[in-house]
Amino acid sequence: MTKAGISMTNDSRSQDTFSAVTQQLAALEKRDWELWIIVCVAGVLIAVGFLALIAPAAFMKQDEVHLQIAVSRQLVVSLFVLLILLNTYLVTRRLDLRRTRQKLISSTIQNELVRLQSFTDPLTEVYNRRSLDDMAGRFISHARRLQNPLTFMLIDVDRFKEVNTRFGHLTGDFVLAEVATLLRSSVRGSDAVVRYGGDEFLIILADTGDLGARQVVRRIRKYLLDWNKSGHLDRFELNLSIGISEWTDGSTLDEMLDTADRAMYAEKTSRKPGLSTLSPMESNQ
Repeated sequence: MTKAGISMTNDSRSQDTFSAVTQQLAALEKRDWELWIIVCVAGVLIAVGFLALIAPAAFMKQDEVHLQIAVSRQLVVSLFVLLILLNTYLVTRRLDLRRTRQKLISSTIQNELVRLQSFTDPLTEVYNRRSLDDMAGRFISHARRLQNPLTFMLIDVDRFKEVNTRFGHLTGDFVLAEVATLLRSSVRGSDAVVRYGGDEFLIILADTGDLGARQVVRRIRKYLLDWNKSGHLDRFELNLSIGISEWTDGSTLDEMLDTADRAMYAEKTSRKPGLSTLSPMESNQ
């Protein structure tokens, strides 16, 4: 997967959206060309009309061509009115097409932003639970098609209720946003970070097996250790419980999440207050 894989679901839908917009813009361009065809046809007809008036009045005298023509005032006025009406129509239609084109592009951009926001958690700026099924389906399809590994990683913020109680909900929101940033920094562009629940996150690691997932865990632990050393929370050390589940062909998303959830809670129950953020297993690796 390329770096753009982080938004496989959104990229696919964006391509569909912009493909539709491109077709609509092409239709507008076609209408624009139709106006120019009308201009050309009208010009040719007017020119033919003038020639029809002039030709009968032309006669040769020695080496000179003499023209004698008499045109009624009504005909001249009619031609000028026709030209004015034609130009007015063309200008009006071109302005309408320009407004339609601008409106189409503007509405498409706004709709796309709204759609993207509907799949993004506003607090943490990672994917939300609503996007999970479609996104996980695409990751699984990719892994099955290329026979590549795929790993799900469930993360829970330990003692998060205590953070809210001791420091307030605003600080709790700050902690969640910081954890999301930390997780995004720990993975590649081809992976996805999802806010799975209130204080739970899910990472989908593309083209990654258990060994690669363990490396991501160690990276997360290191970043978390640095974050705690910065003293963001007074006399409080933030910990994360992490469960890993490697996908096997035939397994459903619910089965993968259930396995990761049990692994996460097994780690949570084994951790005691005051221990290092690196578990013994991870410290030995």
